[in-house]
Amino acid sequence: MSAQKGKGPSQAAQLVALARERYDLVTSEDGRPYGVRKHGPNLAMPLRGKAGLRSQMSRLFTDINDGAVASQSALADAMTVLEGMAAANDPVPVMLRVAGGAHQVVVDLGTADGRCVVATPDGWSVRDRSPVLFRRSGAMAVMPEPVQRRSGEGLALLRGLVNMDDEAFHQLVAWLVAAWIPHIPHPVLTFKGEQGTGKSKAAQTIVNLIDPSPAAKRSQPRDVKAWATQAFNSWALCLDNISTIPPWLSDTLCKAVTGDGIVDRALYTDDDVVVLTFRRVLAMTTIDAGALAGDLAERLLVLDLQLIDEDRRRTEEELDGAFGDARPAILAALFDLLSAVLRELPRVRLERMPRMADFARVLAAVDRINGWNTLASYTTSSAEVAADALEGDPFGSAVVSLVEADGSWAGTAGMLLEHLPNPDTVHPKWPKDATRAGGQLKRLAPILRSVGITFDDSKRTPDRHRQRLYTLTATPDTRDARISASAASVASATGRDLLIPADAGNPASVRTAPGQRPQPAFADAVDAGPDAGSASVSATHAPTDLHEQRSPDAADTADAGKHAISGPHPLCTVCQEPLDPSAGLGITTHPCC
Repeated sequence: MSAQKGKGPSQAAQLVALARERYDLVTSEDGRPYGVRKHGPNLAMPLRGKAGLRSQMSRLFTDINDGAVASQSALADAMTVLEGMAAANDPVPVMLRVAGGAHQVVVDLGTADGRCVVATPDGWSVRDRSPVLFRRSGAMAVMPEPVQRRSGEGLALLRGLVNMDDEAFHQLVAWLVAAWIPHIPHPVLTFKGEQGTGKSKAAQTIVNLIDPSPAAKRSQPRDVKAWATQAFNSWALCLDNISTIPPWLSDTLCKAVTGDGIVDRALYTDDDVVVLTFRRVLAMTTIDAGALAGDLAERLLVLDLQLIDEDRRRTEEELDGAFGDARPAILAALFDLLSAVLRELPRVRLERMPRMADFARVLAAVDRINGWNTLASYTTSSAEVAADALEGDPFGSAVVSLVEADGSWAGTAGMLLEHLPNPDTVHPKWPKDATRAGGQLKRLAPILRSVGITFDDSKRTPDRHRQRLYTLTATPDTRDARISASAASVASATGRDLLIPADAGNPASVRTAPGQRPQPAFADAVDAGPDAGSASVSATHAPTDLHEQRSPDAADTADAGKHAISGPHPLCTVCQEPLDPSAGLGITTHPCC
């Protein structure tokens, strides 16, 4: 025993002593242990991993002990003791790349000495030591120090690196500034355009401005766990060349915009868990943003890129060189605007709050500072994206057509499925039963409102089943706009009288009679055309409505010198087949109908 005492402290004990002497041990709010150097940059180092405290202690032990190497068992024992010491302290915030609030924003430059940029309403400056505890990851790269140049020069340099119009560029600048405000949700920046518009290069450039990374562009993740790992280790992420997004990823991206958390079982344990929490700044490139899910479409900021002419194309090497030279000035210009936005935001009050209200306030602040119109452009673009998303959803499109045709519709989800025409082919977005139809209606409600259709599901049927009633109503402006658009398209397509042929099988089927003089009933015929065409979708389920719509049309046709839809005998108003002449006058439908 005395011989063992003479050997001195064990390797594990020496490692623990070295760590306590040089590092403060802390625990993050998600339960992860870190070591922070007492006399160095304010950076949180994980205890394990190749860039963690374990490797630092191994190197330090070798330096102190004349090249002797600590055993793996000693390192493992020491890390276990240090984890317990860190857990004994209250949790502290540990941030990634960006931190702060309404009055101060801190951006980690990613340098080894821990320098950062601190922006306040009074301006910004580069500081040697961060006032906020940051962590680093392997997905991060160094951000160059901003360099102040002439006013407006930095934004002009950025303008030359992206091929978009001024309206889109102004929205891009506002989004970049908002990306450094960590306590608000950010819309998913979406670069849209055909092949050859430079979407991928533009996305890489933008992401490397706010959160430089060796992998600025990422492929679509294969599952939630792979996505969570990427999102936990990067402040800004870009998914490149997205054509379709599976439902699980669409929901995951929506949650990442507003804040998400993933809980998973820790490795080599039975009941311990690992928690990944994050709110991220997202970007993606796509050709067709309308193919995305409706709830994600509401969280997009879509920028259309212009086609690059062959004589204006530049090589990848040339673009990278120009970006490297311009980046310090661009960053300085963006930090100038960020400070001005922090100064202006407390005075911004919006009359109407859109879905991404916090981001809209940043746009309004940028508009006041620069005299731009980004907020109006954003709201208009959001409505267009919502309409595109509806076009890509067969169920949503059918619901819109039904409501716009009749002005309103009320019933259960099962009644709605029976009322709508079944698609010609099986579509994955078409609900299979009433339960799924109700859920899909609920998901479509925000987009339906954005295109002028109100949604109400607060009532239930009075019978014992107590089924939920859905009430959909088209606003008068929306319906009038649709009728006007339909009238204009018909008028421009024909330019002549509308004549209903005798062999027509559809009340909305019309053609022109060459050389015939325009009739006063043209407006009535045009107004009736869209209504009849929309109602024909549900003719078998709503004979009364169809009869009410057709009666005045037939009268107008007769007055205008045209002949109504008829064969040798009167037609049934439901199935459009000839009636029995012996049935007598006043009979308008078959008994079976």
